Amino acid sequence: MKSVYLGLGSNLGDRRKNIRMAIKKINALEDTKVIKSSRLIETAPLGGPKGQRRFLNAVVKIKTGIRPFKLLKKLKQIEKELGRRQTLRFGPRTIDLDILFYQDKIIHTKTLHVPHPRMFERTFVLKSLSEVI
Repeated sequence: MKSVYLGLGSNLGDRRKNIRMAIKKINALEDTKVIKSSRLIETAPLGGPKGQRRFLNAVVKIKTGIRPFKLLKKLKQIEKELGRRQTLRFGPRTIDLDILFYQDKIIHTKTLHVPHPRMFERTFVLKSLSEVI
């Protein structure tokens, strides 16, 4: 089982419920257990169209046996199940799930970057991450 840190964010619909449901679905994945969750932090959107609603964000620590690319696929499926639709980059979304760290792996491909390349620019991610490490 690998230690993995995931970032979660929502700014459409019932944001708390979206994050709660995402955590429940992550915990239900095969060979996966949510170990710890950070508090929710409300933030202004970074980039994207003007006038977006504020985000609720959190970080969870999980233990999983799912390999990185399969985990990414599973997270994208959860996003879809919770109503996420691909629209504008950095646009509003019901749920956003990002792999921040996957054990000690460094991955740089077209579809997956670990550690997450923009997390160090986002204070709320670092603050939430510090709560679950």
